[in-house]
Amino acid sequence: MRFSEASRHGSAEATFYPMRPVRVKWLKSLVAILLGNGLYFALSPHLPPAAQHRSWGVDLGTVVDFWFCVLVYGLLELGAFLVSRARGNHMRKE
Repeated sequence: MRFSEASRHGSAEATFYPMRPVRVKWLKSLVAILLGNGLYFALSPHLPPAAQHRSWGVDLGTVVDFWFCVLVYGLLELGAFLVSRARGNHMRKE
């Protein structure tokens, strides 16, 4: 039973369950897109003109923006892996 369901049923022993893996991946993707785009647009004035995005078109700037998002997602995954490894939750391949 989830926390909200337990509170509806009047259970005093309501517990918190971790987010489902699909929600975690969706949240990581959303954060990666927002941070990646933020980084790209913050650094955009300092990029070469060819790497700057032009409105309403697919160009090299779009590819560079996508690369920033992928980079942030990779860093989030690396951070999650290192945290799980430090906690001892990583799976060993044997």
